[in-house]
Amino acid sequence: MAIPIRRRHGDRRGRASFDLRRTSFGFALIALILAGGGVTLRAAWHSAARHPFIAVLVALPLLAAAVLVLRRRRRARRVAEAVTEAAYGIVEVGLAELDAAEAARAEARVAPPEPATHPVDLARLDPYAFEEAVAELCRRDGCADAEVVGGAGDLGADVVGTTPDGRRLVVQCKRYGEENRAGSQDLQRFGGTCYAVHAAGVALVVSTGGFTQPALDYAEQCAILCYGPEELAAWSEGAAPPPWEAVTPAERLDAEISGP
Repeated sequence: MAIPIRRRHGDRRGRASFDLRRTSFGFALIALILAGGGVTLRAAWHSAARHPFIAVLVALPLLAAAVLVLRRRRRARRVAEAVTEAAYGIVEVGLAELDAAEAARAEARVAPPEPATHPVDLARLDPYAFEEAVAELCRRDGCADAEVVGGAGDLGADVVGTTPDGRRLVVQCKRYGEENRAGSQDLQRFGGTCYAVHAAGVALVVSTGGFTQPALDYAEQCAILCYGPEELAAWSEGAAPPPWEAVTPAERLDAEISGP
């Protein structure tokens, strides 16, 4: 029994010839469209030459469409420009605010801290802090080299410095309570060293507890200035001149002797 064999070569040739026909048909259609368009444009050109009014009527919608497109493009361009300008304005405002904030931070870093408006309560300080506060008062009022020297072997001098007029300032600090006043023995010990040992030009004793009357009497005899709580408060608040500008007991005594 014979078995029929299918020929595939014929099928390939048939499929290939079919693709060729489709390609040829496509090129022919493109050529027809181009030719038809060219003929149409040529006919329109000749018709416009023969009938200019009709050509104008045909051209007007085309021009109107072109103008509309241009206007839309211009409007879109103006909108884009407006949006761009607004964006630039927002960015510039933001940059200006950042610059202002940075400048404020720089000024805050550079500006020195404002001094305290309330006076220091000297009576609440510990003895060493009290000596430092007195030295700071001296520096504030012109004794630029005032420093704390108190300690073992200080021989009665807690703060020393030089007054603006060149005199040597020697200060003894007594950080006492309200009911513990500096007595005459304290003043005598200081009087024995302030001039002979420290060569004081201005001898000053400051006491947060005040002074006994015998101590004040001895200080007046030895030309030693005594500053109690009231005098310290006035000096600290700037309500009174510094001690070396005040009249010393020796000057008061000289004024009384040479008086009328």
